[in-house]
Amino acid sequence: MASNGTRRPPLVADRRAPAPRAQTTTRRASGSGKSGGAGGGKGGSRARGGGGGRPPRRPGNPILRFLRNVLKFVWRIVWGFTWRMTLVVTLVMAVATGYFYTTLPDNVNALLDGRARGSVTMRDADGEVFAWRGESFGGFTHASDVSEHLRNAVVASEDRRFYWHFGVSPRGIAGAIASNIAAGRGPFRGAGGSTLTQQVAKLLCLGRDFDPDVWSDEAAYEADCREGTVWRKIQELPYAFALELHYSKDEILSIYLNRAFLGASSRGFEAAAERYFGISARDLNPQQAAMLAGLLPAPSYYAPTRNLERAQNRAAVVLGLMHDQGYLTDEEFQRARANPATLHDAAESHIGGYFADWVMQTGPAYLTRDTTEDVVIQTTLDQRIQRAAEEAVAAVFDEQVREGSEAEAAVVVMSADGAVRAMVGGRSYTVGGFNRAFMAQRQTGSAFKPFVYALAMDDGYQPFDLVEDAPLTITVPGSGPWSPRNYTNDFLGMMTLAEALARSQNIPAVRISEAMGRERVRQAANAFGLNSDMAEGPALALGASESTLLDMTAAYAGILNGGSSVRPYGFTSLTLAGESAPLMTIGSGIGERVISEDAAQRLIWMMHQVIVADYGTGRRARLPDGREAAGKTGTTTSARDAWFVGFTADFVVGVWMGNDDNAPLTGVTGGGLPAEIWRETMVRINQNVPLHPLPMIEPRRPSADLEPPATRGTPGTQLQGRGGSLGDAISDLLGGILGN
Repeated sequence: MASNGTRRPPLVADRRAPAPRAQTTTRRASGSGKSGGAGGGKGGSRARGGGGGRPPRRPGNPILRFLRNVLKFVWRIVWGFTWRMTLVVTLVMAVATGYFYTTLPDNVNALLDGRARGSVTMRDADGEVFAWRGESFGGFTHASDVSEHLRNAVVASEDRRFYWHFGVSPRGIAGAIASNIAAGRGPFRGAGGSTLTQQVAKLLCLGRDFDPDVWSDEAAYEADCREGTVWRKIQELPYAFALELHYSKDEILSIYLNRAFLGASSRGFEAAAERYFGISARDLNPQQAAMLAGLLPAPSYYAPTRNLERAQNRAAVVLGLMHDQGYLTDEEFQRARANPATLHDAAESHIGGYFADWVMQTGPAYLTRDTTEDVVIQTTLDQRIQRAAEEAVAAVFDEQVREGSEAEAAVVVMSADGAVRAMVGGRSYTVGGFNRAFMAQRQTGSAFKPFVYALAMDDGYQPFDLVEDAPLTITVPGSGPWSPRNYTNDFLGMMTLAEALARSQNIPAVRISEAMGRERVRQAANAFGLNSDMAEGPALALGASESTLLDMTAAYAGILNGGSSVRPYGFTSLTLAGESAPLMTIGSGIGERVISEDAAQRLIWMMHQVIVADYGTGRRARLPDGREAAGKTGTTTSARDAWFVGFTADFVVGVWMGNDDNAPLTGVTGGGLPAEIWRETMVRINQNVPLHPLPMIEPRRPSADLEPPATRGTPGTQLQGRGGSLGDAISDLLGGILGN
């Protein structure tokens, strides 16, 4: 207080060790050159007093401070965007999954067969399967019903984590992306890392059925379903999640086992097991299961019917995966590797391919080409005969045709009632390729002449009646004079009808046709089944009209069966798979009678002379062991077509040779290579078949002996015999009406 005259000391904080920064400040103040008076004391006191609180911050680098703030700002934006987008994507994925979930049927069987078309299975005359068309389907097969080895092979090769993931495998996707980049591809090109569930989503086309208004055909639909874009893969995710939520793992695997395409028109593993091995999928051994599972990445490329060795090598890779993942013991693995899967006989051969194509083309479309059902067709094919015909063609071309020749050949074998037993449509077969046996319309040449003589026989003339082979000129309205020539460019004078046919002389055939009347000849040919437009002029008798080999063979079958028309047929019944009663049956192809049986049997004897007579054009077709045969050669202008059609008592065989571009053949006539092919075919198909005589009537020879054809002298020499009635009638008709 003032009364005692004593000053109280100032109220200050206790002295503490000054902070380094305060000391530095004090030293800078004391070194300023000013006295340490009251002002300096105050300054030092403030400095110390300031150091008693929180020391001031070091200013730092402003650039780093700026960058730090920018990064914090960017992070806040990225994090905020990320968690919001994650939330949005999760919600969208949940909604999409829920939507797809509601579209899935409760019964998984509804998803097992997704084909828009049905299949056609063909059986031969003995009931053995020899061909498939369309997409064959083995019926609903559940994962629990197939071989354990098949389940293991599919999982091991396609999705080893199938039983543990929830439809999507992030590890698999990451591995696939890395693999694609390492291989120089885009991250989403090549391996996709898809799980089996995602592959099922693809097979189901995300639940979209085939709609012809959206897709032009099934191929376009399949391509769209297998689209590999990023957007499509994103769409597959919620569908895969929905599948996992809706079905068990075995049910998802069942869908896959039924819908996967496995080459050779096989849809599903049951159909593939039947197609390649002739057994059910429940009976597959490890090596067979591995081969089927190995087809999945590229069915057409790895198909064993295309390259068995390649398919076996791929199966060995799958077996290795099965072993590595514990599905096969060391012993099982070694045994399977040492005994690779092989194909059964029907799968390994293309026997009857042309025949099967013909049945598909000529059968009712709603049960063949456009069927939505699975159909089983019982056919008339005899695989032994089919194989014999194919071998005959191959043998003749290998031994008698120059290497590099582009000439083609076709063969048809049928019974007298029109049942087709074999068909060769060309030298090599491709599925759906050009079938020359029933697609090629070609001029028939002299192979048409039997139908001219058939009408004469039906009119009562006899094989030993005479006809003149001499120059002939016919005035054709609108075209002028026409003079037919013989192949040999000579004239042999009067001869029997039998000899004229055996020698295939053109002028006698024209004379007979004109005498019978062209319209009647045309009608008779039509009645026998030659339904193409017939030539209008006199060249009709020489085969100027076109026909298919199938129709020609059927027309000759009409002669063999006694003169009744024949409609060729290739199946006896069509039945829906699983049904016992057929939808359609065919018992015979025989139609209405065209000529009398007596006339047909006399004509058969005349056609028999074509082969057995020394002057017959078909003598190269003679059969060994005394088997009787009859037939006729045919060669068209410039040898563009060469034919031999004939029969024994049991089979009718037609052969055609030519070039697809209609170019002339070199050194080929109907009595040459076609007759050789016919003979080779007949020898093979008649093995172990008892000898049966031809149904022919040998005519009564004239009372006067005829001069043998081999000793006939100058052209125009007349033969003496009882058969002058036809010769006189023809001569009078042509002389008076046609101006000969």
